[in-house]
Amino acid sequence: MPRRSAGILLFRRRDGEPEVLLVHPGGPFWAKKDDGAWSLPKGEHDDAEDAVVAARREFFEELGSRLPAGRITPLGEVRQKGGKLVAAWAVEGDLDASAIRSNSFELEWPPRSGRLQRFPEVDRAGWFGLDAARVKLLPAQVPFIDRIAELLDAR
Repeated sequence: MPRRSAGILLFRRRDGEPEVLLVHPGGPFWAKKDDGAWSLPKGEHDDAEDAVVAARREFFEELGSRLPAGRITPLGEVRQKGGKLVAAWAVEGDLDASAIRSNSFELEWPPRSGRLQRFPEVDRAGWFGLDAARVKLLPAQVPFIDRIAELLDAR
């Protein structure tokens, strides 16, 4: 059974152009990576948990903000390189990307040092136009940008 993740692709319009909110993973492995490293706020869930409930929870844990009220529109699933299935939903809303407060995790760092260090799960968030988002996102998640573009063209 593949691992499953669920997330929210928050979007807004600025000067008539759509922007999406992406997050950059925290921790030493991602510190110097930018293009192709960002993600939508998401996280794993088991089969017993409703995926939309998990997506809302992960949004809060990674950003420290409740999901803005709005219609939740499914964007389908993608399979990431490691085999994980990621389901996403689009929600229109706004928040201050500079004011995020992410949960954290512990990691032995440097490796084999015996020292545990705490890192934020998400070290920053940002709003990106759709073309920029295609560059910033993990390649497997880029189809979500194409799907939200189609969704917004239909509105």
